[in-house]
Amino acid sequence: MTDDHTRDTAFGFRRVAEDEKQGLVNEVFAKAAERYDQMNDLMSGGLHRLWKDDFLTMLSPPRGGQPFHVLDVAGGTGDIAFRIVNAGGSGTHVTVADISPEMVAEGRKRCEREGLLSRCDFTVGNAEALAFPDKSFDAYTIAFGIRNVTHIDRALKEAYRVLKPGGRFLCLEFSHVDVPLLDRIYDAYSFTVIPAVGKVVTGDGQPYRYLVESIRTFPDQETFKAMIEDAGFARASYRNLTGGVVAIHSGWRI
Repeated sequence: MTDDHTRDTAFGFRRVAEDEKQGLVNEVFAKAAERYDQMNDLMSGGLHRLWKDDFLTMLSPPRGGQPFHVLDVAGGTGDIAFRIVNAGGSGTHVTVADISPEMVAEGRKRCEREGLLSRCDFTVGNAEALAFPDKSFDAYTIAFGIRNVTHIDRALKEAYRVLKPGGRFLCLEFSHVDVPLLDRIYDAYSFTVIPAVGKVVTGDGQPYRYLVESIRTFPDQETFKAMIEDAGFARASYRNLTGGVVAIHSGWRI
């Protein structure tokens, strides 16, 4: 319950004070950091790997030696970052910014195991207030993270600010199913199977329940596209995958 002087926001299906949400989100990911990629397997039935392949194809990092610096936000475990540097040429470098120290720590450990420390940087950072100069990056990516941000509009404006002219914004996010019957199957799977399996695997189903609820409260494809345009991006578009279970949104800084 919030008083008349405190704005509230969605935390799954609950309403919480805006200044409380980030701490609650951090608790979810602190619990899930070591099993985050396994969490994505559970939530998507393994399909997130194919969705990320499509995401990477749309980014298309250059394969030569020309500098290509990507900011991957909310990518703490490094899954997207590693895919980008492995697909790109020697000039491709990824900076990962994630607000969860536990996720960043997990990403650094994995980066060392992958032998990619020279091509990836990891930092704790807030998507709504990035600690990077204007016009610093050739691309900004965020996968399954923007729905956890308290003020999505601020995060989008920060994305625009740190991109160079001609830079691209790409967002992969769970979205709204637009195929009859599939939406009912997806709801049943999301609210029953995912939390139950999550509890068996990790001992705690609550993080999974929050993540499922956060999908349902995230703006639909057209609404989110309009938000991207409002942040200043040109040629905003989206591509639905698996009937709208997820969507890849794109925009360009001009």
